[in-house]
Amino acid sequence: MQTYVKGSKITGTGHYAPERILTNADLEKMVDTSDEWIVSRTGIRERRIAAPEQACSDLAHNAARAALEDAGVKAEELEAIVVGTVTGDMQFPSTGCIVQSMLGATNAAAFDLNAACSGFVYSVSTVHAMIASGQMKKALVIGVDLLSKIVDWEDRTTCVLFGDAAGAVVLEACDRGEGILGTYTRSDGSLAELLYVKAGGSRRPVSAETVAEREHFLRMKGDGVFKYAVRAMEDAANRVLDSAGLTLNDVDLLIPHQANIRIIDAVAKRLELPKERVVVNIDRYGNTSSGTIPLALDEAIRAGRVNKGDVVLMVTFGGGLTWGSILLRHT
Repeated sequence: MQTYVKGSKITGTGHYAPERILTNADLEKMVDTSDEWIVSRTGIRERRIAAPEQACSDLAHNAARAALEDAGVKAEELEAIVVGTVTGDMQFPSTGCIVQSMLGATNAAAFDLNAACSGFVYSVSTVHAMIASGQMKKALVIGVDLLSKIVDWEDRTTCVLFGDAAGAVVLEACDRGEGILGTYTRSDGSLAELLYVKAGGSRRPVSAETVAEREHFLRMKGDGVFKYAVRAMEDAANRVLDSAGLTLNDVDLLIPHQANIRIIDAVAKRLELPKERVVVNIDRYGNTSSGTIPLALDEAIRAGRVNKGDVVLMVTFGGGLTWGSILLRHT
């Protein structure tokens, strides 16, 4: 078992969303759907869509700059940059390395972490362990995805759900018991067929056939995802609280993965948390995958919904299936 000598805390947050807004009314002109159908089933009214020339690193860079400014940390002080994403600029090098160059973070190791929508939580958990074990003192974690680039805009069951955004946090060493109180991560690879992109990897390399069969687009079995997501997020919440010796009564704010308003409501109900203690911004951004939680955290802090000493519970799930949680005492 790892013995932690330090803790880690979030000292700065930032986010970036593209300028273009795609409304439900816009989607009505693209596929067979309606504003009423989308809102009633997902809670989404609009989402942000990256410009054709924008890549993962561009959104990540903007969010990172905002987080560094908020923390009062210079890029060259960073010892690691970890990017949670499934839509990196290219297969390699990592988007983390590209962002490192854009920032001028010459002293930072950099890499990407693929856990689908759980990418940010997995990345924070990884960096928290690296800092707490004494390997480093300052790091940057970014959650970013441009799912508009891999959505099938002819599939009305999925294209209405997703948007593009990035969120970032600066993590710094602190005394144990401060800042991050615990993290929890789990996965079940037997459920991989619920949410996936079939082609583009070594199993199904790019070919004329895979392009013709539209195998490079995201595919999802919504009913299965819903069933497992609610249970997994409830489990992740309870486990991280148990590990910290806290209960749901100690939680000031819940920040759930913004996948679907029905999932968010179901998780909040199971955790017996009232709506005023739950952050929801899915109506304005849709599901931005790894970007959802850091984006929501930054907005909540800047809106004054998170005060010093507040306990914030972040829970997520994603393709893999993966799920996890972060318990934070805001400093």
